[in-house]
Amino acid sequence: MNREWLEKDFYKELGISSSATQDEVKKAYRKLARDLHPDKNPGDTKAEERFKSVSEAHSVLSDPDKRKEYDEARKLFASGGFGRGGFSPGGSGYAPGGFTGQEFNLGDIFGAAQGTADGGLGDILGGLFNRGGTRTSSRPRRGSDVETETTLGFREAAQGVTVPLRMTSPSPCTTCHGSGAKPGTSPRVCPHCNGTGVISRNQGAFGFSEPCDECRATGSIIDDPCTDCRGTGIQNRTRTITVRIPPGVRDGQRIRLAGQGEAGLRGAPPGDLFVTVHVSGDKVFGRNGDDLTLVLPVTYSELVLGTTVSVPTLDGRVGVKVPPGTADGRTLRVRGRGVPKRGGGAGDLLVTVKVAVPQKLDDNAAEALRRYAEAEKAGGFDPRAGWAGA
Repeated sequence: MNREWLEKDFYKELGISSSATQDEVKKAYRKLARDLHPDKNPGDTKAEERFKSVSEAHSVLSDPDKRKEYDEARKLFASGGFGRGGFSPGGSGYAPGGFTGQEFNLGDIFGAAQGTADGGLGDILGGLFNRGGTRTSSRPRRGSDVETETTLGFREAAQGVTVPLRMTSPSPCTTCHGSGAKPGTSPRVCPHCNGTGVISRNQGAFGFSEPCDECRATGSIIDDPCTDCRGTGIQNRTRTITVRIPPGVRDGQRIRLAGQGEAGLRGAPPGDLFVTVHVSGDKVFGRNGDDLTLVLPVTYSELVLGTTVSVPTLDGRVGVKVPPGTADGRTLRVRGRGVPKRGGGAGDLLVTVKVAVPQKLDDNAAEALRRYAEAEKAGGFDPRAGWAGA
């Protein structure tokens, strides 16, 4: 966690209380993101800055581990925690006796929720009962995962499509390339902790480990921080990424893009991007698993006499044979013309025939239908023969 987090009220940015549920966080973000998105407000710099602030707030509060760390840190510093000094959220700088220079990574002291940062509180407490303490290497923490959404047309989702996603999230600083050091310089190993991020001391029968004050438990010192990211190696920026949506994606499905999430601190590995896909309906097709469905309007005579009807598929049209004497509502199967499957092949096209009844007939058609009805009756056909309600 960096100092800027503690100087911002992410709950206020999203217009929610600190007790809001994860669903409430997501709902508030979606509404604000839709209203403030740069594509909806071209040329509006205020809306763009607000959009970036809302995106940053969502990136923290939507991650349960990151949100917990943020909440605990704000409480800690609000109550004057860390006896050697620190800074208060919203303040102009570090309090007397506090740390100076680089950004303070609180996650390195308390330990990353995902277990990727050493030298955390667990190491400190563990050192109380291990003579000589425990010296572990301090590793920068992996970036958080990022979530976004996209909406596809029915046929795009079925066939697969490449879509551009514009999003604002913490990304590696383009000036220092994520190192946190001014271009032309590099971070150096902290000489006080030898890069471990912790200092071990022996007091009698006990060994104590505590965060290194010189490097703020990061294990490295940046003598000349990058002016654009202030030594964090991270900047909030809007970027466009091209995402390949595989064929057959379902409504609500999440797609993982490794390494496309939030940048890690000072060159640590980035998190992942998860894209939730929403699929809109189609006027012709429905879907049942990997099978496509459609309703085919036919005439009574086509069902009785049989016919071949041209119907659409995802990649052209195909002729469907309706056998003579087909019952209304019967489903005909066209194999291999459905949704592509992940392992190869495709589902089927299920065509359900439905009689379209004319609302008005001209005199010739009505007379022909009456003659048919008489011939049908003379032939002995009774549609209600064997019907339980007869």
